[in-house]
Amino acid sequence: MTTLEAGLRAAANGFAGELIFADDPGYDELRRIWNGAIDRRPTLIARCTSAADVAAAIGLARANALPIAVRGGGHSIPGHSAVDGGVVVDLSRMRRVEVDAERRIAVAEGGALLADLDAATQQHGLATTGGLVSHTGIGGLTLGGGMGWLARKHGLTCDNLLEVELVTAAGEIITANAEQHPDLFWALRGGGGNFGVVTRFSYRLHPLGPVFAGSVIYDGADAASLFRRFREFGAGAPDEVGQVLVLTTAPPAPYIPESLRGRPAVIIAGCYAGPAEEGERVLDPLRRLGTPVVDQFQPMPYPVLQQTIDPMSEHGLGRYLKASLHEEIDDPTIDLLIEHKQATPSPFAMVMVTAVGGAIARVPADATAYAPRSARWAVEFHDSWLPGQDGAAAREWTRAGSRQLPAPVVGSYVNFLIDEGPEAAYPTPTYARLRQVKQDWDPDNVFRLNQNIAP
Repeated sequence: MTTLEAGLRAAANGFAGELIFADDPGYDELRRIWNGAIDRRPTLIARCTSAADVAAAIGLARANALPIAVRGGGHSIPGHSAVDGGVVVDLSRMRRVEVDAERRIAVAEGGALLADLDAATQQHGLATTGGLVSHTGIGGLTLGGGMGWLARKHGLTCDNLLEVELVTAAGEIITANAEQHPDLFWALRGGGGNFGVVTRFSYRLHPLGPVFAGSVIYDGADAASLFRRFREFGAGAPDEVGQVLVLTTAPPAPYIPESLRGRPAVIIAGCYAGPAEEGERVLDPLRRLGTPVVDQFQPMPYPVLQQTIDPMSEHGLGRYLKASLHEEIDDPTIDLLIEHKQATPSPFAMVMVTAVGGAIARVPADATAYAPRSARWAVEFHDSWLPGQDGAAAREWTRAGSRQLPAPVVGSYVNFLIDEGPEAAYPTPTYARLRQVKQDWDPDNVFRLNQNIAP
């Protein structure tokens, strides 16, 4: 046991969770995060069970001048939920969700995953906007904004946030909402994890029964016409429609015809956030943009929809992405996206285009720290690689695609940023206000392992 470890153990008297050091069982498993390209070795993993534990862990780190990483679901692509030689404030034991069905409010602990939130709320026929992968942590998703199938109908996840319990850099446990600490509450809705550790989120819920949703797979030879028809459908779609187009390589899955496996494919996925019977009618044109090879649209429980992309998002692969937000996608941009996807031999590379707008755009740009409200499309370049492989080619393909796009009219989404710097996600007035809130609540920049907003 090192002197530092001994000192940390001694100073943690009263900590109710677990302190995990490098020689403890489970250390290597607990230090891993979703992005397999990140391999970091913290001095201490503090597995918290309460806000008091979080405050104690922050105090331990600060007293020993150790950097702090905060881990919820561990989905930070740049690896902000891991740290070399520091303290990981691990919230994975704090996953309880309570639902007040009469008031349509869910209260979830900071380490809850989307699957936890969806399971609890759907018991009452309720839901709020979440992401697209069920093992995503609600913390990072909400604090960055939160896009998902319900966003065009009900707004971003942060638009449905009513209140938080937060542990400050000074170790104080506070409540922030529209009346208490309103500037801090404004910043938490889109400003990321810069201002403290949220240990409890309260959300507004909406009625939602089984949805009509799924995906169709088309031959990639028809990508240009399919993309244009997808764009035209989205231009007139009601807010209830969520839609995604993916340029990809057809996997060797049993449901894929052998003739398409390993060849370019177009996946178009959709969801109707309303009655399933109505959704089948509204989404029918999305299923007939061409001649589908596979059609997996059907009525399904919302939590099942939330898990459909999980097989493409397993833990352990190396991952890299670049993304931007746009008001329009013109024909030359469509052609560019298709050509760039076809230029890589990687079976994991994909271009994803998601329809946004709707209720997101009706929130004033200065109402929350999430400001790019006028965006209608999110464009993402993703590539992955197997453990032990070199990710250099995947990173370069991803960067090159992003460089070729026309300058985004709207900007970027902070949860999509890698190394661009936080300024890329915020207009100048928004960023200036965020810096002032940071100065008020974390003047020493204790919470700096994030898309860091300097005091």
